Amino acid sequence: MVAMLRECALAHKTVMFILDEFDLFAQGKQRLLYNLLDAMQSVLSQAAVVGISCRLDADQLLEKRVRSRFSHRKLLFSPPSVEHLQRLVEHALLLPSDSSFPHGAYAAKFNARLVDITENKDFKEILNNVVNVDLSVRRILDFIFRAVCDINQESGLLSLGNFRTAFSSIQRQPKMETLRDASVLELYLLVSMKRLEGKEYESYNFNAVMKEYEDLHAAHPTCDLFSRQICLRAFEHLLERQLISFADTRGQNIAIGFRPVKLLISSHELHDGLRTSPVCPVVLRQWFDHEKFK
Repeated sequence: MVAMLRECALAHKTVMFILDEFDLFAQGKQRLLYNLLDAMQSVLSQAAVVGISCRLDADQLLEKRVRSRFSHRKLLFSPPSVEHLQRLVEHALLLPSDSSFPHGAYAAKFNARLVDITENKDFKEILNNVVNVDLSVRRILDFIFRAVCDINQESGLLSLGNFRTAFSSIQRQPKMETLRDASVLELYLLVSMKRLEGKEYESYNFNAVMKEYEDLHAAHPTCDLFSRQICLRAFEHLLERQLISFADTRGQNIAIGFRPVKLLISSHELHDGLRTSPVCPVVLRQWFDHEKFK
């Protein structure tokens, strides 16, 4: 790679390395990042590394030796609003109304039907659910593509049912299946973590989750109360099932109870998991609904 960068520099060519999901490269020993950034320290090097991540703290996951070679220049892009995404759907699907499109009557009918659908409150709810799962433009375009693939071939017009089917097909089913198989205690711990996120906790560990769980029992004595050791085993099981993960790779020698973790499921997924779980207590659903995490 060093030789390649040297040759590009002599030829006055610049190389761009684009690392999507940059935070994933910051896991483990980070040898790839270290070698890449170290190779760029050469005066002859004409290269740049661009990392893309949805995590604002991605650079804080870097080891000291990697961070010292990182420029720390950031560009923050705010996620689009639901209104912007609704306009994106219309922009992507509306047919040309001028003479460039040979079937003017069909285009007018198709566009009128599309506008009626996008203004419908049920469609906005579906779009909200899509956003809760994944806010990226790539996911929205995938959602649109799936809706068009389900279009009625006889009428050639979209319907609200096409978008419902599209949303069902893009939901992350493996996570939902794992949630449906979760034990009562695991559901309690997941809701406790979601409550901590609702209180704007940037990080939390098992001890904080345990305290939140105990607060639930104090407020609702009818709910189940398990011992700390059993809760810790359930917490470890959630890690194994990848419903939660450690927030960073540092502190691997620290006890699990003190390492910060993060949820890998959205509020909408957790809500659906509680609703479809055959073992979820009514009090837990009520507690979650009351906090308005949906």
